[in-house]
Amino acid sequence: MQRKHYDAEHIAFADAVRNFLDKEVVPHYLEWERDGITPREVFDAAGRNGFLGMAIPEQYGGGGSDDFRFNQALGEQIAYAGATGTGLGVTLHNDICLPYFLAYCTDEQKQRWLPGIASGALISAVAMTEPGAGSDLSGIRSSAIRNGDKYVVNGAKTFITNGINADLVITAVRTSEHTHRGLTLLVVERGMPGFERGRNLAKVGLHSQDTAELSFTDVRVPVANRFGDEGEGFFQLVANLPQERMSIAIAGLAAARAAFDQTVAYVRERRAFGASIGSFQNTRFVLAEIATELDVAQAFVDQCVTALNESQLTVEDAAKAKWWCTELQGRVIDRCVQLHGGYGYMLEYPIARAFADARVTRIYGGATEIMKEIIGRSLSL
Repeated sequence: MQRKHYDAEHIAFADAVRNFLDKEVVPHYLEWERDGITPREVFDAAGRNGFLGMAIPEQYGGGGSDDFRFNQALGEQIAYAGATGTGLGVTLHNDICLPYFLAYCTDEQKQRWLPGIASGALISAVAMTEPGAGSDLSGIRSSAIRNGDKYVVNGAKTFITNGINADLVITAVRTSEHTHRGLTLLVVERGMPGFERGRNLAKVGLHSQDTAELSFTDVRVPVANRFGDEGEGFFQLVANLPQERMSIAIAGLAAARAAFDQTVAYVRERRAFGASIGSFQNTRFVLAEIATELDVAQAFVDQCVTALNESQLTVEDAAKAKWWCTELQGRVIDRCVQLHGGYGYMLEYPIARAFADARVTRIYGGATEIMKEIIGRSLSL
């Protein structure tokens, strides 16, 4: 089905992104997968080309557009190029971290941080998850005790995307024992004494994405690095969740479509029993099912992005998009591996890497079970 979601400007942007990926990322991607990290220079290059901070006002070096379709186009092209590990760091920087800086920064903070975020000189991360607290934000135990014009921060975080590369870490800390009013967001900066990075965690997939453990031992963070007032952190985190989940849904759906396109090309050429695999009825039926599911999901996702642009996207619809598209991603890629046969299990084939990369999308950003709970609670049962 023809998508009418993008204007000519978005299409031109998507073409520029793909050209950038083909030149700057794809030739080096397998090396970064082996290294377990994407070089910081990639963020610098993305910033120079206008692919970071599209929503940052022009006065701070950004693109000056809060149209999320640009973010969507970027996320889709990353998936189509098969650079999901590297791309996750970029989309987290743009889609998940940046909204906090735009919504909650003071003028002084904007001047300090936004130009670097737009240029790629400052890489961002958000640190919520702890060894004992994942989707349940009330379980956060990292503490911040105010001492004059500083907070003294102690605690640990884990599974932090961009954890090794990040210069600015939006850190959820407990400033009181109140369940909801007890969380505050502080920006911990690279080089602050007591702020340490642990292991770059070895993952099943997304190997080129640095995912780290972070520790804080008497880290003195200026009050000037706080977002909003003390105790507003829980509500700030919750407010950004719909956009975060849309970003994950977009990437999951695009990865599924990329796997589908690769598989169609493969079964046209691969022969068995004197005929192309694509000529078998089972192959046609499987791919027909996938093609239909992808188009139906795409229509819903595009509608959700339109609603997000109009500030009308509900928490429930974002949850629907997130769980459906990531579960669809898993189903589609699994079936595509099957159609590749033994070659689908070899890491030299993109479909095998896609299979490994896909599993975590049903977990991060809120597991599928959490998404269903959010939707179920809205039904007044």
